[in-house]
Amino acid sequence: MMKQILVLHGPNLNLLGTREPEMYGRLTLAEINEKLAALGEQLGAEIRPLQANSEGALIDALHAARAWADGVIFNPGGYTHTSVALRDAVAAIGLPVIEVHLSNVHARESFRRHSYIAPVCVGSITGFGWRSYAVALRLLAGTDDE
Repeated sequence: MMKQILVLHGPNLNLLGTREPEMYGRLTLAEINEKLAALGEQLGAEIRPLQANSEGALIDALHAARAWADGVIFNPGGYTHTSVALRDAVAAIGLPVIEVHLSNVHARESFRRHSYIAPVCVGSITGFGWRSYAVALRLLAGTDDE
């Protein structure tokens, strides 16, 4: 059976490709989603990408995923460091969630080194650009040994 994976992109990720490309790369969000869809097809996983700039929309997407998803790849963006509400939503849904970041948040400003989300996730992958998502997809699809 094909696994269903929510790929949830947080605030400002809609600007990828033009927003600080030296930090976040030159791929657009649509290009990342296309790469993940192709990889998912190879791995027997269907991805459903969603991007939202508002905290409430991200929480609603996490809640809705309970009804259909086998796991979540979540880049909370700046909410990583500020949102107890998103942390609580991740904890509440009962799904494996992997936190991802394009940049290495631990090599940046000190406030970025704390994540409210990571402690309620199965793991975190940071610093590998769009490939952070790809590694998470392999893990959730159960093909991490390839």
